[in-house]
Parts: sequence; C-alpha cells; structure tokens
Amino acid sequence: MRKTAILVLLLCFAMTMAAQTEPDNNNKQNNHPDTCVHLSEIVVTGLTGNTQLRNSPIPVNVISTEALQTLSFSNIIDAIAKYPGIAQITTGGGISKPVIRGMGYNRVLVVNDGIRQEGQQWGDEHGVEIDGESVHAVEVIKGPASLMYGSDAMAGVIIMHDAPVPLPDKMTVDLLGGYQSNANLWNYSLDFAGNKKGVIWDARWSQKHAGEYANKVNGHVFNSQFGEQAFKGMVGLQKRWGQSRLKFSYYHLKPGIIEGDGEGEIGEEPEAPFQQIHHYKVVSDNMFNLSKGYLKLLLGYQQNRRQEFEEPEECGLDFLLHTASYDVRYITPDWRGWVSNFGLNGMGQVSDNKGTEFLIPAYQLFDIGAFATTTKSFFKKLHLSGGVRFDIRALHSHALEEDGVARFTDFSRLFPGVSGSVGLSYEILPNLDVRVNAARGFRAPNISELGSNGEHEGTLRYELGNHDLKSEGSWQFDLGMDFVSKVVSARISLFASWINHYIFLERNGAVMDGKPVYQYVQGNARLLGGEAVLVLHIIKHLHFENSFSYVNAQQLHRPADSKYLPFTPAPRWISTLHYDMPWKSKVVRNMFVEAQVDCYLTQNNVRLLNDTETPTPSYTLLNASFGTDFYAKGRRVVSVHLTAHNILNRAYQSHLNRLKEDGIYDMGRNFGVKVLVPIVGGIVK
Repeated sequence: MRKTAILVLLLCFAMTMAAQTEPDNNNKQNNHPDTCVHLSEIVVTGLTGNTQLRNSPIPVNVISTEALQTLSFSNIIDAIAKYPGIAQITTGGGISKPVIRGMGYNRVLVVNDGIRQEGQQWGDEHGVEIDGESVHAVEVIKGPASLMYGSDAMAGVIIMHDAPVPLPDKMTVDLLGGYQSNANLWNYSLDFAGNKKGVIWDARWSQKHAGEYANKVNGHVFNSQFGEQAFKGMVGLQKRWGQSRLKFSYYHLKPGIIEGDGEGEIGEEPEAPFQQIHHYKVVSDNMFNLSKGYLKLLLGYQQNRRQEFEEPEECGLDFLLHTASYDVRYITPDWRGWVSNFGLNGMGQVSDNKGTEFLIPAYQLFDIGAFATTTKSFFKKLHLSGGVRFDIRALHSHALEEDGVARFTDFSRLFPGVSGSVGLSYEILPNLDVRVNAARGFRAPNISELGSNGEHEGTLRYELGNHDLKSEGSWQFDLGMDFVSKVVSARISLFASWINHYIFLERNGAVMDGKPVYQYVQGNARLLGGEAVLVLHIIKHLHFENSFSYVNAQQLHRPADSKYLPFTPAPRWISTLHYDMPWKSKVVRNMFVEAQVDCYLTQNNVRLLNDTETPTPSYTLLNASFGTDFYAKGRRVVSVHLTAHNILNRAYQSHLNRLKEDGIYDMGRNFGVKVLVPIVGGIVK
C-alpha cells in the first residue's frame, strides 16, 4: 500500500505543478522506434560524425526516447532486445547480455558516456552495469563496420545516448515511477537538469527492487530476486569554443544466483548464493571548436567489483577490475562533400583476484588503435562511407599457486589486428534506397578464453581456457533496401559473415569438482541471416508492423552433432497493430493502444555434442500496451503507460535462457505501469 500511495502522490504532484510548467513543444511521433517512416529524419553517430540513417550503408537501429518510455523492462538490454536482429542471453529477471545477429559476449561492444563499458562482460551471468532510466536513446550498429571502437565490436556496437541538456536558462525535473506485477518489481527515478549561461548540470538517482518472478511450471523461481541502485551526475560548460563535461556514476546490483533446484521459501532479499556488483565511472568529455573542424577528447576511469557469495558472509569469487580509457579524434569540416574523422583510442586494464576462489588469473592489459573514416555524397543520391583501423593489444597474465599446485601460469600475448569497411547507399527512386557494405573485423581473445581454470558458481560448470587461442578475424557483407510510401514501408537487411578462429565454449564430457567441464575451443564459422520489416499504413492512424529475424550460425567442416554454434537465437516473427487515437481534448492527448503477437520458431540448429545444448520448441506470446499524456492548462503534466506481457500466461523457455537446461522457465504473465512526471522549472534566475 505504501508503494501504491507513492505512485498516486506522483500523479497528484504533477497536477499541482501544471501552472509552473512550460508548454510541451515536442511534436510526438508514433511510438515505433525504428520503422522505415522517418529514415530521413534520424541521425546516427557511430560512423563518421552525424549521418542520416537513410544514407547509412550499414544496418542501424535507433530506439527513441518515446519508445523507451512506453516499455516496461527489468534492465536496458531487456528493453532493446525487443527489436529485429537484437536478442539477449538471460539469467533470471535481472541479468541480460546483448546479442546482435547471433553473437554476444565480447563481440558486442557497449558504449556509455562516450566510452566502452568494461565490467567483466566475458561471463555468462554478468550483465551491463547501466541504469536503464538514464538512457535517453539507443543506437545499435550491426556488424563490424564501426571503426571508432576497436576490438570487441565484431558483432556490432550498442551506443547509449545521454539526454540533451536543457535550452539556455532552463531547468527540468523529471519524476518516474514504475511497477511490474509478476516479480512485484518497483522502480523510481528522479532527474534534475539545467543550463544557466552555459553552465550545465544533470543529476539522476534511480532505485529498483524485484522479488522472485513466477511462471506456471516452476511457481516462484527461488532466489531470482534482485535489487538495484544507481546515481549519475554531470557538470559542464557549453560555450562558443565548444563544451566540456565531467560525468560520474555509481551502479550497484545485488542479484540472487538461481541454481535450478527450485527449493526454498519466498523472500524479499536474495539468499546465498548471490552476487554483489559495484561499478564506478568518471568521464571527462570535451569537444573543441577549431577554425577548421572539431577536436574531441575523452578520458575515462572505471572500477568494477564483482563478488559471488556462496554463504552470506563468505565471498568466493571476487574480481576487481580497473579500466582507464582514452579517445582523441579530429573531425574535419566539409570539404567538397568529404567529411573525415581521424583518431586514436584504447584502454589500459588491471584486474586482481580478491576472493578465496579463483576462475581467471590476475592480469594487465593495454591496447591502442588508430583509425580514419570518411564519407562523401555524390549528386545527393549516392553516399559513400568507409575507413580503416589498426589495433594492437598486449596482455600479461600472472601466475598463481594454490596449495602448492599451479592454478594459473605466467604468460604474455600480443594481438595485432586490422579492420576496415567500405560501403555505399544509393537513392534509386525518391522512396527507394539500396545499400551495400563490406567490412573486415578483428577481436582479440579475452582473459577468460585464454586463462580460465576453475569452478564458476554462477554457471554451474568448470571452465578451462586455452593459452594458444588466436585472434578472430571476420569478413562481413551487408545488403539492404528501404522503401517508403504513404501506404507501405519496408526495410530488408541481409548479411553473410565468415569468421576465422571463432572462439566458443564447448562441453568436453569430463567432470571436475562435481561440475561438467567446458573448454574454450575455436574453429572457422559462417553466419547468414538478416531482418525484414514491413509496415502497412492501413489508415492514417492505424499501422500494422511485421518484422522477422533469422540467423544460421555454423562451424565449418564439422559433423552434424557439432556444426552449429551454441546460443544462436531462434527465428522470430513479431506482428504489431498500433493505433494512435486522432482525437485531442484539453486533458487527454497522444493516446495510443497496441496489440502484439511475438512468435519464436523452433530452434533445432543446436550443438548436440556432449549435450552442450538441446532443441527449443516454438512458442507465441501475446502482448499489449496503452499510453496517453494528461494536460492541464495546455501543458503536459504526466504520461502514463500500461503494458501486458505474456497475457495468456504461456509456459515457455527462450533458447537463450541460461537456466533452460535446469528446467527453469521464463517469466509468466506480467502487467506493468509507468508514470512519468515532466516538471519544467522555467527560467533559471
């Protein structure tokens, strides 16, 4: 009752603030984040400076602020995994890892606050340490064509964008409250931002708590609770010479470790075993206006501490990771249609083991990469984009003896790599574009793949690394076409990727310390697939959107039981009927209602060798959502969004659910509500 009262108070408080708010001048589009309708209006940043989405030769998803606000999600990866070509590897309700076109882990690079997010992302049950409420919009680049970020971007890059600063001499306060019924999840977020004579600031506090989620097979899944707290701040200057921002954040997550026995009493807090994750970050983000072009300088520091507790007071695995990042780049002015970008970036890492148990060795890492990219438009119809990058990564692993036995050995490795991309988009007709791109990708092995030797409590297995692993290298080819009209919009994106020395974890049939042994191995791989989106504009305000995603991922020259790569997403078809109600009143505006059928097809392309995987049957989920804005005296005072997921309470297991082999099913029926109160404070005096 107390938490319900808080949401009611938010609504009441918003109404009382109506007289103090500024007019809402945002022209709301429909809530579809990445349909083909607005290709010419969307700008992407992960290539060479700012590029219109329509002119991009590579497939990019842009998930807008409006789209994120309408969704109920447990973490930011859960939110973006609802779109074509993007999936998630899940461990319960609180941990999600991004997958782009069948590839995840260290092949997907997440960028937040302008730098790569570093937090032990090699682990199966290690999520992304980002507060979803602090993310304004998301840009997903598919494939290795983004050359500005280096190794680990082989599958693509996910860029989390901050909210723009308020207009000069303005300040804003936003309150958000949310609830999801299945796991009794409550979340709150408060943001305060302002701009006074070029002095800018932003501060956000968020908190989330979820109990055990439930489904009709397992009932309440024991120890699936989690709690989350996050703070993010920014202060800076925005002047004629450019801008300088100092960003700082703290993120804390405490999830239970689900062991699959389903036994235990329902509790409010996770019981042992559980994890504790603390992530600290400081970033200096600077942009200088030069007489010709721009100079961008980014410096960052992150500290990630990840602990696993087998007993309430006994810490087993305890990883402490320090990461220092640097990025300097020069963006040239437009010269006869050419816009180029030259840069140097990389990172240094130091990782230590603080616990009583060990999985990976302590290590040091340093890498540096130089890149150059360029774009050029010809006749306003042909758009060329390309570039090249050279990387070198040095890693040194430290030896460790345990009870007189060598657990880890001392070794050093050097990994050079070359990446490149070239592509073009061409306007065949005013409403028809075609694009093609070829890219060369590079990824150095991570410390887990090279040096693991221990029991991993969170994955219920014993993992072994391989010192002799080689760097992965890929060739990917993309072909796409976009068509836009008043009646129909369509987008198709096809890809083919060949990866040499592809690294993956394979069950070898042995048992150590009572756990099955998984060994990192590599071979040559081939991935084929793509995404298709078709939107029918039935009438002016009624849209019928369909999307289909498919990936076929194989290891070449292997027998049938071992030819498929593990953790390949199942084919997925999503149909959404969206209606924007055209009428407006003085109180209620921007009302919409949406019904969705989310169908996952059977995944029989699995790695059967040594029972690494099992096939996953098809399933279909029925979802719905509703949203509207409330106004008072011509000003928006509150937005309310309602969601319903898995309305029919279908019992299902996602193929990328890590707990599937333990008999744990995904979440059952779930209703959600989000209340957003935008309070615009007006002029800063």
